[in-house]
Amino acid sequence: MSSYLEASKQAYEQAETDADFIRLEKQAFIDCSSDSIDYAVMEHTDNGVVIPLNVGWNDVGSWSALWEIGDKDDDGNVITGDVLAQDSRNCYLRSDSRLLATVGLEDIMVVDTHDVVLVAHRDQVQKVKELVNQLSGEQRKEIDIHALVHRPWGSYQGIDRAERYQVKRITVAPGAQLSLQMHHHRAEHWVVVKGTAKVTCGDRTFLLSENQSTFIPIGQQHRLENPGKIPLDIIEVQSGAYLGEDDIERLEDLYGR
Repeated sequence: MSSYLEASKQAYEQAETDADFIRLEKQAFIDCSSDSIDYAVMEHTDNGVVIPLNVGWNDVGSWSALWEIGDKDDDGNVITGDVLAQDSRNCYLRSDSRLLATVGLEDIMVVDTHDVVLVAHRDQVQKVKELVNQLSGEQRKEIDIHALVHRPWGSYQGIDRAERYQVKRITVAPGAQLSLQMHHHRAEHWVVVKGTAKVTCGDRTFLLSENQSTFIPIGQQHRLENPGKIPLDIIEVQSGAYLGEDDIERLEDLYGR
Protein backbone atom coordinates (compact mmCIF):
# COMPACT_ATOMS: atom_id res chain seq x y z
CA MET A 1 0.00 0.00 0.00
CA SER A 2 2.88 2.38 0.76
CA SER A 3 4.07 2.22 -2.86
CA TYR A 4 0.62 3.31 -4.05
CA LEU A 5 0.60 6.15 -1.53
CA GLU A 6 4.09 7.43 -2.36
CA ALA A 7 3.53 7.28 -6.11
CA SER A 8 0.16 9.03 -5.77
CA LYS A 9 1.60 11.76 -3.53
CA GLN A 10 4.51 12.35 -5.89
CA ALA A 11 2.21 12.48 -8.93
CA TYR A 12 0.05 15.11 -7.24
CA GLU A 13 2.79 17.17 -5.60
CA GLN A 14 4.68 17.48 -8.90
CA ALA A 15 1.54 18.11 -10.96
CA GLU A 16 1.20 21.11 -13.27
CA THR A 17 -1.93 23.22 -13.69
CA ASP A 18 -3.19 24.81 -16.88
CA ALA A 19 -6.65 26.26 -17.45
CA ASP A 20 -9.09 23.89 -15.69
CA PHE A 21 -6.73 20.89 -15.80
CA ILE A 22 -4.44 19.40 -13.19
CA ARG A 23 -1.85 17.34 -15.06
CA LEU A 24 -0.31 14.72 -12.77
CA GLU A 25 3.42 14.06 -13.06
CA LYS A 26 3.59 11.42 -15.76
CA GLN A 27 6.28 9.02 -14.52
CA ALA A 28 5.00 8.93 -10.93
CA PHE A 29 1.50 8.23 -12.21
CA ILE A 30 2.84 5.40 -14.40
CA ASP A 31 4.69 3.97 -11.37
CA CYS A 32 1.39 3.74 -9.46
CA SER A 33 0.19 0.25 -10.37
CA SER A 34 -3.18 -0.18 -12.02
CA ASP A 35 -5.44 -1.71 -9.37
CA SER A 36 -8.80 -1.00 -7.81
CA ILE A 37 -9.06 0.86 -4.50
CA ASP A 38 -10.73 -2.26 -3.02
CA TYR A 39 -7.65 -4.44 -3.45
CA ALA A 40 -4.97 -1.76 -3.16
CA VAL A 41 -6.26 0.05 -0.06
CA MET A 42 -9.43 -1.17 1.60
CA GLU A 43 -8.37 -4.81 2.06
CA HIS A 44 -5.21 -3.63 3.89
CA THR A 45 -6.63 -1.02 6.24
CA ASP A 46 -7.53 -1.38 9.93
CA ASN A 47 -9.28 1.99 9.95
CA GLY A 48 -12.35 1.22 7.86
CA VAL A 49 -15.85 -0.08 8.46
CA VAL A 50 -18.56 -1.42 6.18
CA ILE A 51 -22.23 -0.57 6.63
CA PRO A 52 -25.25 -1.58 4.51
CA LEU A 53 -26.50 1.07 2.07
CA ASN A 54 -29.49 0.59 -0.21
CA VAL A 55 -29.41 3.40 -2.79
CA GLY A 56 -29.64 1.48 -6.08
CA TRP A 57 -25.91 1.86 -6.71
CA ASN A 58 -24.50 1.74 -10.22
CA ASP A 59 -20.86 2.69 -10.78
CA VAL A 60 -21.62 3.48 -14.47
CA GLY A 61 -18.56 1.55 -15.51
CA SER A 62 -19.67 0.61 -19.02
CA TRP A 63 -21.77 1.79 -21.94
CA SER A 64 -24.49 -0.71 -20.96
CA ALA A 65 -24.69 0.98 -17.55
CA LEU A 66 -25.52 4.24 -19.31
CA TRP A 67 -28.39 2.43 -21.03
CA GLU A 68 -29.62 1.10 -17.69
CA ILE A 69 -29.78 4.53 -16.03
CA GLY A 70 -30.77 6.57 -19.09
CA ASP A 71 -34.18 7.94 -20.07
CA LYS A 72 -35.72 5.53 -22.56
CA ASP A 73 -38.16 6.15 -25.38
CA ASP A 74 -41.21 3.97 -26.05
CA ASP A 75 -38.99 1.33 -27.70
CA GLY A 76 -36.56 1.17 -24.78
CA ASN A 77 -33.82 3.13 -26.58
CA VAL A 78 -31.56 5.63 -24.86
CA ILE A 79 -30.72 8.29 -27.45
CA THR A 80 -28.15 11.07 -27.24
CA GLY A 81 -27.38 13.47 -30.08
CA ASP A 82 -28.68 13.51 -33.65
CA VAL A 83 -30.11 9.98 -33.96
CA LEU A 84 -32.82 8.49 -36.17
CA ALA A 85 -33.88 5.04 -34.90
CA GLN A 86 -36.27 2.93 -36.99
CA ASP A 87 -37.56 -0.45 -35.74
CA SER A 88 -34.79 -0.44 -33.11
CA ARG A 89 -35.36 -1.58 -29.54
CA ASN A 90 -33.48 -1.55 -26.24
CA CYS A 91 -30.44 0.13 -27.77
CA TYR A 92 -27.99 2.75 -26.56
CA LEU A 93 -27.47 5.16 -29.47
CA ARG A 94 -25.12 8.13 -29.17
CA SER A 95 -23.71 10.54 -31.74
CA ASP A 96 -21.38 13.39 -30.83
CA SER A 97 -21.57 15.15 -34.20
CA ARG A 98 -23.20 13.74 -37.34
CA LEU A 99 -26.54 12.03 -37.95
CA LEU A 100 -26.65 8.42 -36.72
CA ALA A 101 -29.36 6.25 -38.33
CA THR A 102 -30.27 2.69 -37.32
CA VAL A 103 -32.73 0.15 -38.73
CA GLY A 104 -33.83 -3.12 -37.13
CA LEU A 105 -31.41 -3.20 -34.20
CA GLU A 106 -32.09 -4.77 -30.82
CA ASP A 107 -29.93 -4.76 -27.67
CA ILE A 108 -27.11 -2.99 -29.54
CA MET A 109 -24.82 -0.15 -28.47
CA VAL A 110 -23.74 2.34 -31.13
CA VAL A 111 -21.44 5.13 -30.00
CA ASP A 112 -20.23 7.55 -32.68
CA THR A 113 -17.52 9.91 -31.39
CA HIS A 114 -15.09 12.22 -33.18
CA ASP A 115 -12.43 9.49 -32.94
CA VAL A 116 -14.14 6.17 -33.60
CA VAL A 117 -17.45 4.35 -34.00
CA LEU A 118 -18.18 1.54 -31.52
CA VAL A 119 -20.84 -1.06 -32.32
CA ALA A 120 -21.38 -3.84 -29.78
CA HIS A 121 -24.05 -6.07 -28.32
CA ARG A 122 -25.18 -4.82 -24.93
CA ASP A 123 -23.96 -7.95 -23.12
CA GLN A 124 -20.49 -7.74 -24.76
CA VAL A 125 -19.49 -4.14 -23.99
CA GLN A 126 -17.21 -5.23 -21.14
CA LYS A 127 -14.81 -6.41 -23.85
CA VAL A 128 -14.08 -2.83 -24.93
CA LYS A 129 -10.91 -2.99 -22.82
CA GLU A 130 -9.69 -5.85 -25.01
CA LEU A 131 -10.20 -3.66 -28.06
CA VAL A 132 -8.15 -0.88 -26.45
CA ASN A 133 -5.36 -3.35 -25.68
CA GLN A 134 -5.44 -4.52 -29.30
CA LEU A 135 -5.18 -0.94 -30.56
CA SER A 136 -2.22 -0.37 -28.26
CA GLY A 137 -0.52 -3.60 -29.34
CA GLU A 138 -0.91 -2.61 -32.99
CA GLN A 139 0.42 0.88 -32.18
CA ARG A 140 -2.62 2.50 -33.76
CA LYS A 141 -2.54 6.30 -33.85
CA GLU A 142 -6.00 6.47 -32.25
CA ILE A 143 -4.42 5.56 -28.89
CA ASP A 144 -2.46 8.84 -28.74
CA ILE A 145 -4.02 11.16 -31.33
CA HIS A 146 -7.58 12.34 -30.72
CA ALA A 147 -9.78 14.28 -33.08
CA LEU A 148 -10.68 16.88 -30.43
CA VAL A 149 -7.76 18.02 -28.25
CA HIS A 150 -7.99 20.55 -25.41
CA ARG A 151 -5.15 22.97 -24.72
CA PRO A 152 -4.64 25.70 -22.09
CA TRP A 153 -5.57 28.32 -24.71
CA GLY A 154 -8.59 26.49 -26.18
CA SER A 155 -8.84 23.43 -28.42
CA TYR A 156 -8.26 22.04 -31.89
CA GLN A 157 -10.16 19.41 -33.87
CA GLY A 158 -8.92 17.33 -36.79
CA ILE A 159 -11.17 17.67 -39.84
CA ASP A 160 -9.28 15.92 -42.63
CA ARG A 161 -5.90 14.26 -43.11
CA ALA A 162 -4.01 12.60 -45.96
CA GLU A 163 -0.44 12.30 -47.18
CA ARG A 164 1.39 15.66 -46.82
CA TYR A 165 -1.58 17.67 -45.51
CA GLN A 166 -4.09 17.90 -42.70
CA VAL A 167 -6.90 20.30 -41.83
CA LYS A 168 -7.83 21.47 -38.31
CA ARG A 169 -10.38 23.77 -36.71
CA ILE A 170 -8.64 25.80 -34.00
CA THR A 171 -10.58 27.60 -31.26
CA VAL A 172 -8.77 30.18 -29.13
CA ALA A 173 -10.45 31.49 -25.97
CA PRO A 174 -10.88 35.27 -25.53
CA GLY A 175 -7.62 36.84 -24.35
CA ALA A 176 -5.64 33.62 -24.86
CA GLN A 177 -2.62 33.03 -27.05
CA LEU A 178 -0.59 30.12 -28.41
CA SER A 179 3.15 29.91 -27.88
CA LEU A 180 5.57 31.77 -30.11
CA GLN A 181 6.77 28.83 -32.17
CA MET A 182 8.14 27.50 -35.43
CA HIS A 183 7.91 24.29 -37.46
CA HIS A 184 10.75 22.61 -39.33
CA HIS A 185 8.71 20.42 -41.68
CA ARG A 186 5.38 22.09 -42.37
CA ALA A 187 3.80 25.32 -43.57
CA GLU A 188 0.38 26.54 -42.45
CA HIS A 189 -2.50 28.47 -44.01
CA TRP A 190 -4.91 30.17 -41.57
CA VAL A 191 -8.43 31.31 -42.47
CA VAL A 192 -10.43 33.21 -39.83
CA VAL A 193 -14.07 32.08 -39.77
CA LYS A 194 -15.16 33.67 -36.46
CA GLY A 195 -13.76 36.49 -34.32
CA THR A 196 -10.56 38.46 -34.69
CA ALA A 197 -7.03 37.04 -34.80
CA LYS A 198 -3.81 38.78 -33.83
CA VAL A 199 -1.03 37.15 -35.84
CA THR A 200 2.72 37.35 -35.37
CA CYS A 201 4.68 36.12 -38.39
CA GLY A 202 8.39 36.85 -38.38
CA ASP A 203 8.85 40.55 -37.54
CA ARG A 204 5.23 41.45 -38.48
CA THR A 205 2.21 41.61 -36.18
CA PHE A 206 -1.22 42.23 -37.70
CA LEU A 207 -4.96 41.63 -37.23
CA LEU A 208 -7.19 39.36 -39.30
CA SER A 209 -10.99 39.49 -39.26
CA GLU A 210 -13.54 36.99 -40.53
CA ASN A 211 -12.91 35.69 -44.09
CA GLN A 212 -9.33 36.92 -44.09
CA SER A 213 -6.34 34.59 -44.24
CA THR A 214 -2.55 34.38 -43.98
CA PHE A 215 0.32 31.99 -44.78
CA ILE A 216 3.00 30.79 -42.34
CA PRO A 217 6.08 29.50 -44.23
CA ILE A 218 8.19 26.57 -43.02
CA GLY A 219 10.73 27.70 -40.42
CA GLN A 220 9.04 31.07 -39.74
CA GLN A 221 8.41 31.96 -36.10
CA HIS A 222 4.76 32.76 -35.46
CA ARG A 223 2.06 33.18 -32.86
CA LEU A 224 -1.76 33.22 -32.85
CA GLU A 225 -3.69 35.32 -30.31
CA ASN A 226 -7.33 36.19 -29.63
CA PRO A 227 -7.57 39.86 -28.61
CA GLY A 228 -11.36 39.85 -28.74
CA LYS A 229 -14.19 39.02 -26.35
CA ILE A 230 -15.64 36.06 -28.26
CA PRO A 231 -13.95 32.74 -29.16
CA LEU A 232 -11.70 32.86 -32.22
CA ASP A 233 -12.20 30.06 -34.76
CA ILE A 234 -9.76 29.50 -37.61
CA ILE A 235 -9.38 26.78 -40.21
CA GLU A 236 -5.75 25.69 -40.43
CA VAL A 237 -4.38 23.79 -43.41
CA GLN A 238 -0.99 22.20 -42.71
CA SER A 239 1.17 20.96 -45.58
CA GLY A 240 4.59 19.37 -45.57
CA ALA A 241 6.65 16.23 -45.28
CA TYR A 242 5.95 15.67 -41.57
CA LEU A 243 2.81 16.77 -39.71
CA GLY A 244 3.34 15.35 -36.21
CA GLU A 245 2.51 17.43 -33.14
CA ASP A 246 6.11 17.11 -31.95
CA ASP A 247 7.30 19.31 -34.84
CA ILE A 248 6.94 22.39 -32.61
CA GLU A 249 9.85 24.45 -31.38
CA ARG A 250 8.46 26.79 -28.71
CA LEU A 251 10.35 30.06 -28.34
CA GLU A 252 8.03 31.67 -25.76
CA ASP A 253 5.17 30.02 -23.87
CA LEU A 254 2.85 31.33 -21.16
CA TYR A 255 2.14 27.80 -19.97
CA GLY A 256 5.70 26.66 -19.33
CA ARG A 257 5.70 23.83 -21.88
